[in-house]
Amino acid sequence: MGGVNLVAGFRPELWRGVAPDDAPPEIEGFNEDLMGIDGFVMPATQHDAVLWLSGSAYDVVFDMARQAIGELGGLASLGDETSSWPYRHDRDLTGFIDGTENPSLIDAPDVALVPGGTAGAGGTILLLQKWVHDAPAWEALPIAGQERVMGRAKLDSVELEDKASDSHVASTDQDRFGKIFRRNMPFGTVTDHGTMFVGFSAEQRPLTAMLESMAGLAGGARDALTRYTRPITGAYYFVPSTEDVRRFI
Repeated sequence: MGGVNLVAGFRPELWRGVAPDDAPPEIEGFNEDLMGIDGFVMPATQHDAVLWLSGSAYDVVFDMARQAIGELGGLASLGDETSSWPYRHDRDLTGFIDGTENPSLIDAPDVALVPGGTAGAGGTILLLQKWVHDAPAWEALPIAGQERVMGRAKLDSVELEDKASDSHVASTDQDRFGKIFRRNMPFGTVTDHGTMFVGFSAEQRPLTAMLESMAGLAGGARDALTRYTRPITGAYYFVPSTEDVRRFI
């Protein structure tokens, strides 16, 4: 309460070089653009590290971010920064509820954390993407059209029984690709905004499989939502457990 939470992640190859016994062997960075159908591209903008700070008020986050930048001044330079905020409790800037299929906070560790007894135990794999919305095009759709794109009802997020095969729900079906834990956040201004996709998983494959499906590389159509929003960044990070990080402090 009143403090700041910090998530620190590292380029998988970088963390593996520093702590080879504490890194999942199969994880790799977002090192190449993901080329989808119809000329759709998910760009690779991998950095060496990421800090995600969240708090009860922007001033405490601001101060802590400035302190973190100062502490790292001799080791790293700032490549990018984004400020986000919650929107209508649990909705993104499309107006739909986000993270409907998330596990409960009790079950989330089983989905997000690398299991004990394996390399990187207690850590998690993070997929981070910045998606820019075409707000005029999206808002020009009637509610029924938006619901068809999403595959869910806008008011209560109930999954449509007759959802289209290219709907966002169908393209990212977690029963098909595996469970993840999402903590997406809106960003931007009134006229230029979008969603920071923040997805955690104990394995990288569910995350990459969902991206391939959205891009139309899984044998189906391209995700209809990608007609109204596009990624401008893409990176994977390994977030080690607090215990593993403390070994270097």
